[in-house]
Amino acid sequence: MSAGAAGAAGAAGSVNRHEGTDFLYPFIEAEERESAPLLVDLAASANGKAVQSARLRVATLTQVGAELDSVAQAIADRVGGGGRVFAFGNGGSSTDAASFAGLLAHPPWGRPLPARSLVADESILTALGNDVGFELVFSRQLIAYARAGDVAVGFSTSGNSDNVIRAFGEARGRGMLTVGLAGYEGGQMAACKLLDHCLVVRSDSVHRIQETQAGLVASLWARVQVCLGESPALGSAWSVAS
Repeated sequence: MSAGAAGAAGAAGSVNRHEGTDFLYPFIEAEERESAPLLVDLAASANGKAVQSARLRVATLTQVGAELDSVAQAIADRVGGGGRVFAFGNGGSSTDAASFAGLLAHPPWGRPLPARSLVADESILTALGNDVGFELVFSRQLIAYARAGDVAVGFSTSGNSDNVIRAFGEARGRGMLTVGLAGYEGGQMAACKLLDHCLVVRSDSVHRIQETQAGLVASLWARVQVCLGESPALGSAWSVAS
């Protein structure tokens, strides 16, 4: 934070210290003093969000279940033929991409699969962002690493991330399987002709979208394992329906 920004924040005093959480907990008032009612409200808010997330996850898995099976089979076919999975996204979606690649490569059960997160190396990201532009940070990596038969999996809550769309264009041109995960109504990812599959979480809450996308990729990974002939370990919490 610059000195000017820090000074402005300090001058604002107690009024501004709650602005960062107001959108999450609008019932918290600046002069809140009683902790017990506040803790009750916080618990009720957290529980309500958990219920919303669980309902959205179940609804989404129901809506896209058949396509999820198709995606899983397509990924299994590519990986079985020597293909690799490349995952990418921005912000919170970058952590989803990294988690998906990590789950594929280091599974709790089943077969480790070749997977790479395109957000894992900060030196590559910053070099490409500085030298050729941030809109190309994923497509340039696909040029360097990917080949026909590989899989590109892109995450975007809005469905409109330019560098993700550009990466799908590069992937399609290289003969890769293209899979997108988006929120809202799917945005450009659902409308463009670059994706073989687009799994849409139909919600206008970024938080609920990302929570549900995490459930989708866990289910997708498990279905890929089943398509490859693997079975869940006895007592495993990871399953096709999770």
